[in-house]
Amino acid sequence: MKITLLVVGKTEDKYLIEGIDKYLNRLKHYIGFNLVVIPEIKNTKNLTQAQQKTKEAELIFKQISNLDMVILLDEKGKKHSSVSFANYLNKQMISSVQHMVFIIGGPYGFDESIYKRAGSSISLSEMTFSHQMVRLFFVEQLYRAFSILKGEPYHHE
Repeated sequence: MKITLLVVGKTEDKYLIEGIDKYLNRLKHYIGFNLVVIPEIKNTKNLTQAQQKTKEAELIFKQISNLDMVILLDEKGKKHSSVSFANYLNKQMISSVQHMVFIIGGPYGFDESIYKRAGSSISLSEMTFSHQMVRLFFVEQLYRAFSILKGEPYHHE
């Protein structure tokens, strides 16, 4: 199985970039992982939120195939503990899912077409975080999930 994290807009803060890189390097030992950055939409001041989400959706659809399992990182999504997230990933690997694509949308969330395409959505917290911070939190939780599945001492219960 391969996992892709698809994000809208680049990560700007140096401390977040360093944290993300730390966990990306650790993930290499467990799974094929790819971080894909979709450029932010330009000249958004002339667009409504709905128009911006539609344009982002067009760019997202160019990055996913019909065979991909698409999971949105969305505050309204299913909540997991770290252990249940690890079990969720394990279930997907056992069921022969070839490619999971997790998507972090832009500042206004996702266009309705993206919600319809996604197989499910996951929430990292009931709190709202910046889209850039969610990237770090997600790759850390992904690393944690694989360390749980391998029985390694990173996660403590």
